[in-house]
Amino acid sequence: MVGHLDTLHNVLRRFVSGGISVRVRNLKYCSLAAFLMVCGWLAALVVQAQTAPLYPDYPSETPEKFVPSTDGMDYVSREVMIPMRDAVKLRTIILVPKGAKHEGMLLTRTPYDARQLTSNAHSVHLGVSLWGYDNATETIIEGGYIRVVQDIRGKYGSEGDYVMNRPVHGPLNPTPVDESTDTWDTIDWLVKNVPESNGRVGVLGISYDGFLALMPLVHPHPALKVAVPMNPMVDGWRGDDWFHNGAFRQQNLPYIYEQTATRSNEEHWQQSNFDDYDMYMRAGSAGELAKERGMEQIGFWKKLTEHPAYDNFWSEQAVDKLLAKEPLTVPTMLVASLWDQEDIYGAMAVYKEMQASQPDSVKGRLFLVMGPWHHGQEIGEASSLGAIKFGSDTGFYFRTEIMAPFLAHYLKDDAPELTVSPVTAFETGTSRWEKLQFWPSGCANGCRPKVTPLYLEADGKLGFAAPTVEGSYDEYVSDPAKPVPFRTRPSQPVGYTPNLSWVRWLVDDQREFSGRTDVLTYSTETLTEPMKISGEPVANLVAGTTGTDVDWVVKLIDVYPDEVPGQPDLGGYQLPVAMDIFRGRYRESLTKATPITSNAPLAYRFALPTANHVFLPGHKIMVQIQSSWFPLYDRNPQVFVPNIFFAKPKDYTKATERIYHAPGNNSYVELPVVTETK
Repeated sequence: MVGHLDTLHNVLRRFVSGGISVRVRNLKYCSLAAFLMVCGWLAALVVQAQTAPLYPDYPSETPEKFVPSTDGMDYVSREVMIPMRDAVKLRTIILVPKGAKHEGMLLTRTPYDARQLTSNAHSVHLGVSLWGYDNATETIIEGGYIRVVQDIRGKYGSEGDYVMNRPVHGPLNPTPVDESTDTWDTIDWLVKNVPESNGRVGVLGISYDGFLALMPLVHPHPALKVAVPMNPMVDGWRGDDWFHNGAFRQQNLPYIYEQTATRSNEEHWQQSNFDDYDMYMRAGSAGELAKERGMEQIGFWKKLTEHPAYDNFWSEQAVDKLLAKEPLTVPTMLVASLWDQEDIYGAMAVYKEMQASQPDSVKGRLFLVMGPWHHGQEIGEASSLGAIKFGSDTGFYFRTEIMAPFLAHYLKDDAPELTVSPVTAFETGTSRWEKLQFWPSGCANGCRPKVTPLYLEADGKLGFAAPTVEGSYDEYVSDPAKPVPFRTRPSQPVGYTPNLSWVRWLVDDQREFSGRTDVLTYSTETLTEPMKISGEPVANLVAGTTGTDVDWVVKLIDVYPDEVPGQPDLGGYQLPVAMDIFRGRYRESLTKATPITSNAPLAYRFALPTANHVFLPGHKIMVQIQSSWFPLYDRNPQVFVPNIFFAKPKDYTKATERIYHAPGNNSYVELPVVTETK
């Protein structure tokens, strides 16, 4: 109170004018009424002085709310918040072509910012405004579809909490909502509130969005007429983003960090080295590097480190196993890339499980496309991948000749006849498309591949006859201090910017590694006849180690002739056809890690990714074997520790690895060889 009186006294001294006859110093003689009048007047001045700007206001040139003009635009954009059954609202962008009537809707649900994916270009034309993942422009524009893109809960403009690949309601998700229910509620709202639609909805997406295109197949909405999951995330432990057969894909740490740290991916991973090889070596273990970046705050990272084996956390959310239990009622086209550097496992796993579990119910509803692409390349230019050329734009062919008629058949009022084959597969090596009735078949009349062992032999040879030399083996020293790079250094981060080559690492020339002393190389004689494989090659190793844990990397490679007419850069090229890794601690059981018995020949068996390839005359078949693939995968200490995420520097130990190729201890790769019958 004293402070306020002092302020008022100062104001009186400064502002009392000549209209009041008594000076401030004689204020005590003034009448009470006059005093109160002056006090009230000056108090108002004080309030005004405290709230008014110090200087005269300059009118703002920014309107309180700007409404963009739609003049000249060939589409209308609507942004709505669609309520889910638990009252959470999801931001949804609806793009309606001008003049649209009775059109089907194409829905993509995404964690990657719906607004950016629908308005990144400065154009009045819908075709230019469609940007990024999942926007197969020719299909959308020429089909006249209504495009709908939605932020999933917890990301960007949507309400709610984010969970990486949110499991369906059940043991892993006690809430009543999941991606299946959110899609159901979204479709229900769309068919009731988009008057330009014909009430038919299709879902499509790539990668994470491909996972989201699979989830509505669980108890689908009646208006869902077709689904196109492309390169979907399906099983994060067996062979998609997080692990491959137990080996952790540590170069995905930046993705986990940025995707889960904030709602709008505002926190960015900090690189410490130009070469990822150096950064991950300096940190030691994936767990230590994550700790340096503060990732213990991230819920999904905690789940990863708590579940390094294939326990219920992984198997109960594996989408292929989930869908195998669901009758397929929605026509679904699975799209797989033969050189998918991120999610090479998922699409093929779903196809295999559904064919095996419900062969009758999927007939006429389950379709498969396999193209010679990297992850998501099917919606872009795809006439080549790295140094390998395909003779035509295979992505354009897929979009216009396969995807477009497939969607039109199920979404158009005047549905055209369906002409798409149950399986459409690109044959690498010969660069041609095949129309097949099922997979694996490899020929139009339905011939089945024959499992054919390709044996490792002494002196670095491969052959189709079992080895006969007793006690034959090869060995090498695997040193965690000098792990084998997964590609020629410098190893750049995972990314899709123009200066990064992540998208093509699965077709990298393997010559760099075949000359290392810690990589074993075996090759056939030069082929005189073509040999085609269609399906999964399977590695069968009989191997020993001086350690108590080990990783095995097996590569199946097509070796080009020393000189290739018209393509001199392919002379002697070692093209990977199928490659993968297996963490030895899971030899006995994927669900529980156990130490390996040292210095004993033990059997290891694991499948390599699907191939549809012809080894041409003049080429050779090669197999490479090694025990590290760094920094894509974390290093195995080669001494058994409870959790490799938290291995200490002292745990990393050299080990001698031995590969046997002797009678009774055969090592070989099973090839699904196709012999076409007339």
